[in-house]
Amino acid sequence: MRVLLVDDEKELVTTMAQRLALRGIDADWVTSCEDALKSVEAESYDIAILDVKIPGLSGIELKKKLEEKCPGMKFIFMTGHGSEKDYKEGAAEAGVEYYLVKPINIEFLIEKMHKVLEK
Repeated sequence: MRVLLVDDEKELVTTMAQRLALRGIDADWVTSCEDALKSVEAESYDIAILDVKIPGLSGIELKKKLEEKCPGMKFIFMTGHGSEKDYKEGAAEAGVEYYLVKPINIEFLIEKMHKVLEK
């Protein structure tokens, strides 16, 4: 499984990538929408974990652009802002099943990644 982590919080994505690597999951990270779009041109990913609020494009806008470049890529959103109602509405709007709240429990994330990839 190849994962792309996209969040403007460098410490968060580097730590997540390290923790995923310790569990045998290959994860790359970027801190901007532009770098995410460049990454998918250079590499192939099964799933992208996107921050909802990232400078440049919103997570939803970035998802749409990534889908154009990588049909079949799966997505999970993560956020540190808003209410549970906001997450459910945002997930429905974005067409994703999971919106995770920061801080992210790595075991829970891995479980959700497997579920998303099974569909």
